[in-house]
Amino acid sequence: MSKFIHETAIVDEGAIIGYGTKIWHFCHVMGNAKIGSECSFGQNVYIGNVVIGSNVKVQNNVSIYDGVTIEDDVFCGPSCVFTNVKNPRSAVNRRGEYSLTKVSKGVSIGANATIVCGVTLGEYSFVGAGSTVTKDTKPFSLNVGSPSKQIGWMTKHGERIKFEEGEYLCIITHEKYVLKGDNVYIEPSS
Repeated sequence: MSKFIHETAIVDEGAIIGYGTKIWHFCHVMGNAKIGSECSFGQNVYIGNVVIGSNVKVQNNVSIYDGVTIEDDVFCGPSCVFTNVKNPRSAVNRRGEYSLTKVSKGVSIGANATIVCGVTLGEYSFVGAGSTVTKDTKPFSLNVGSPSKQIGWMTKHGERIKFEEGEYLCIITHEKYVLKGDNVYIEPSS
């Protein structure tokens, strides 16, 4: 299947939608959106004039506003929220003053989480359900709460890392994770 667009979805002229992408009931895709291949957008999703990578899964009731960039392999849980203006006022036009938000490769965002604009979510970081992210997250970090705080680390596969002497071997992918200072790295295989 080249792509699937449900009959109730609105895709404005000019939008670019990659091979195998599915856009379900009552979605709206703006005309300057660029969406990669093999993505899935659940019911009632709004996609602004944004760039979205490949293999992105966006669950029901998510709005991705202008100023947000989503890289490959990202999961956005149901009703998660992205903002794009730090100080909105109904009587003040802030169009063109959007704060940029970057959702890096492999990030998972839980249901009902809020991502306040102007942050970067590091590669493979994990945001727990209901959390409010107000600052950048580190690659592989596990972040929960409102405002969110880092409480641990996650693998690419989505498993909680339990370091022993600063190292962790993923039993699924066999990748070796190393804790150096306040950051986690995958040790290159030899």
